[in-house]
Amino acid sequence: QAHLVESGGDSVQAGGSLKLSCAVSDYGLLRPCMAWFHQAPGQAREGVAAIDPTSGRTYYSYSVKGRFTISQDNARNTVYLQMDSLKSEDTGMYYCAAVSSSAYCLSIRTARYQYWGQGTQVTVSS
Repeated sequence: QAHLVESGGDSVQAGGSLKLSCAVSDYGLLRPCMAWFHQAPGQAREGVAAIDPTSGRTYYSYSVKGRFTISQDNARNTVYLQMDSLKSEDTGMYYCAAVSSSAYCLSIRTARYQYWGQGTQVTVSS
């Protein structure tokens, strides 16, 4: 099964930027489809961005479109989330997730994903 480790979370001022990383290992022969999720304090986990590892196509939630960019470095088995123009409502834990079935690529539905990292904390102060 895939093993995911996030890093890059930090505290920043509103309007600032952060880049999160997710190192993926032990995924077997098929490169999994990947996504990033955000969980604000006291709220449900929500998908914000997804990427198809084969085509490079991406999908974003309305709340982050134009501000966040998901990307991948296949040589490093790493997926990134570049976060720009950060807002206080972006505060929370960020999780990367993987699913082996290509049928679920580009989904940002939590239930589609099999493997999860431990999360990394992002705090945006205004």
